[in-house]
Amino acid sequence: MLTESIDLLAHQLGQQLTQKGWTISCAESCTGGGVAFAITSIAGSSQWFKQSFVTYSNEAKQSLLGVRQEVLISFGAVSAQTVEQMASGCAQKSQAKVGVSVSGIAGPDGGSEDKPVGLVWFGFYINGEIFTEKQIFSGDRHQVRLQAIEFALQQTSHRIG
Repeated sequence: MLTESIDLLAHQLGQQLTQKGWTISCAESCTGGGVAFAITSIAGSSQWFKQSFVTYSNEAKQSLLGVRQEVLISFGAVSAQTVEQMASGCAQKSQAKVGVSVSGIAGPDGGSEDKPVGLVWFGFYINGEIFTEKQIFSGDRHQVRLQAIEFALQQTSHRIG
């Protein structure tokens, strides 16, 4: 189900978190828990993985992560502003040093000229600092989701550095 590179990135991330004594939590929409699945596929991940929020609906983003309704109305679920609040909300609610969020349009439908299929926004809450990143992936729904999982792991590892 997961690729070898995703598995390798999850191992690397686990080693970094272990070395720092940090924990991580995830808030996912279009990846449906795939980042958390990759992380918890690693034996011993209970030492550094706190919890996961799969917040596919806007209501779940609001009630579970504290994403403000005004942000969803003004910018949409697939936006820098939303993933920023998702990442900080999941880290704060779980008391983790690292929070990773993903929200995008995996397809095959749902895209627009402004927000095409393959657009994915990522939020990274790293020890009190928040970063966002946008990517546009190609391929079918499954390929977009796998690329998003890999990118989330790679960027989290890079930002923890």
